[in-house]
Amino acid sequence: MRLWHQDLLTFLPRAQILGQHRECCALRGLGWGKKHSTIDYVFTYSVKRLVDYHQLVLREMENRGYKPDQQWYCPEYRGKNTVPWTCTLRDELDDIPDGHIYPEHDDAYREECLANLRKKGIELFP
Repeated sequence: MRLWHQDLLTFLPRAQILGQHRECCALRGLGWGKKHSTIDYVFTYSVKRLVDYHQLVLREMENRGYKPDQQWYCPEYRGKNTVPWTCTLRDELDDIPDGHIYPEHDDAYREECLANLRKKGIELFP
């Protein structure tokens, strides 16, 4: 389980961008709050950050011609088997420094993600 550095989303191969969508869906659904060493930082912030990050993934999918379920664009939506969040995430304010949704997505994390992709045989920037 991993959230790729947001600056890499437009460069990810098909399998990784679709996998990222599945990860976001799982986290927004029953996976919210379930600890996992790679993504524990997500739970220290408002769920709005995850929704905002997922919006970036959804837009990238659309740019590639995919047609994700439109329900995922509703911030409160959590999937077919999970009740929606009751808060109004559309109006919630959240300070996002430097345009990065998660501060953990810094230069070091970007390099970590690139190294992870290389291990899979994926070279984004030859």
